[in-house]
Amino acid sequence: MNQPALSVVVPVFNERDNVAPLVAEIAAALRGRMDFEVVYVDDDSKDDTLQVLRSLKAAHPELRVLHHVRQCGQSTAVRTGVKAARAPWIATLDGDGQNDPADIPMLLSARAAAAPEVKLFAGWRVDRQDSGSKRWASRWANRIRARMLRDDTPDTGCGIKLFERAAFLDLPYFDHMHRYLPALMQRAGWTTTSVPVNHRQRTAGVSKYTNLGRALVGIRDLRGVAWLIARSRRTAVEEL
Repeated sequence: MNQPALSVVVPVFNERDNVAPLVAEIAAALRGRMDFEVVYVDDDSKDDTLQVLRSLKAAHPELRVLHHVRQCGQSTAVRTGVKAARAPWIATLDGDGQNDPADIPMLLSARAAAAPEVKLFAGWRVDRQDSGSKRWASRWANRIRARMLRDDTPDTGCGIKLFERAAFLDLPYFDHMHRYLPALMQRAGWTTTSVPVNHRQRTAGVSKYTNLGRALVGIRDLRGVAWLIARSRRTAVEEL
């Protein structure tokens, strides 16, 4: 089997009604453009998400399905998928269908035009289709994060991203790290850029997060990431 040029990693938890439409959209966006694989990571769903994924493999040979035997959260699911991926570059999507797979080729075009030191292309939801309270909470969270981390990124919570696999796996791992990828990539010495993308309303299932839950976890995580940045040391290396 040839090594794919791109691995699309999708973490899911209780998204049985969103799986089939999203897999079909990913295939429509990428088939004929490049060799790719789709790596779904089921985070021990309590509905029949896993069974739906298994049933799709016959029609979608690019699909691989991984299963957590116990629930570990989105960051761990993303990392599981990236570690299992066979391509040198990774695209991630949220499993709720709000990210548009048709934006993946646009991220790839941005990569083709970018300098080699750009290792992360982060989606930027310029027209968010969430509730008013969720948009308000995200605006404040982004302002606080930008002030503390100075990562020059307008939207770190967008699930659609394109990044180099090796650069990602070199980052420090912790729960909720997926929300801080621009700051962590910059800490590692790489450049990141934000790309405007489409955002859609959720049409099935329910959100797995609350505004209060995000805020309580976010405060602790922000302090931790700020500490990591302050303690970072980098230098060029010469072999003699």
